[in-house]
Amino acid sequence: MPIVVDVDVMLARRKMSVGDLADRVGITPANLAVLKNGRAKAVRFTTLAALCEVLDCQPGDLLRWEPDGVSE
Repeated sequence: MPIVVDVDVMLARRKMSVGDLADRVGITPANLAVLKNGRAKAVRFTTLAALCEVLDCQPGDLLRWEPDGVSE
């Protein structure tokens, strides 16, 4: 998928666990893992806003576009 989710990068920068982030955002760790691992089909703006608030970042810090066939 050409949209890459960098939640794990922000978690590492903030030295925060997935469980702690999930608790503070108000979603289950399983749903956060789906998003973090790039398996999510969609993300609600309210969830994205909560992630940005808790991680003190912008949406572009969590999501980026990569052309098909290009990955890190």
